Amino acid sequence: MIVIPAIDLKEGRCVRLEQGLMDKDTVFNDDPAAQALEWQRQGAELLHIVDLDGAFAGEPRNRSAIEAILGAISIPAQLGGGIRDLATIEAYLALGLSRVIIGTAAQRNPDLVKDACSRFPGRIVVGIDAKNGMVAVQGWAEVTDCTAADLARKFEGFGVSAIIYTDISRDGMLQGPNLEATRELAEAVAIPVIASGGVSRLEDIKNLMAIEKSGVTGVITGKAVYTGAIKLAEAIALTKGEV
Repeated sequence: MIVIPAIDLKEGRCVRLEQGLMDKDTVFNDDPAAQALEWQRQGAELLHIVDLDGAFAGEPRNRSAIEAILGAISIPAQLGGGIRDLATIEAYLALGLSRVIIGTAAQRNPDLVKDACSRFPGRIVVGIDAKNGMVAVQGWAEVTDCTAADLARKFEGFGVSAIIYTDISRDGMLQGPNLEATRELAEAVAIPVIASGGVSRLEDIKNLMAIEKSGVTGVITGKAVYTGAIKLAEAIALTKGEV
């Protein structure tokens, strides 16, 4: 299992939201590139970036900050938020991102995911965000009548590299991940699943490691590593069996 630190961008700064609410944000760093470099220094092997403004606007909004991050680090990075078409995907990959995450557009237009996987093999991730098991889109502002598992099944055979599953109700709340929902989703599809939302302590990562056999291959952590509730280097060592 890989531990992936997150950088959520709002107006060019690193923030964390509570339950996806844009008006409940905490700024952790005014310099996203410096923060990314710090996560790399602590041993991160992959960086997770979210353009929060882009997620709500439906188009990229933090390009300069993203470029600065990519210019600072040597590890791979993946990005989601406001990615709605092939042109945006191509532009982001050309910047140097390793993978892009399709979220809202995946739910509304599964054919986009299929086309993107064909055109950019190995570089497409699907983000599924859910509230009470139902998929939420448009920066989590709209909850649909589609379950996370039903949506995930639509992408089987497309060549999706991974599904990032976020339980909105736990995101930024440090309440622990939704293990049961994450396990159920991972077992519903053959696509690897990355857990996101609620990770607050090393014990949470241990619990996720216990369901790795179900197909949970990674965990994204944000607020916990910013506040120091989890030391990133310790979490990485844990997953590698070094502690």
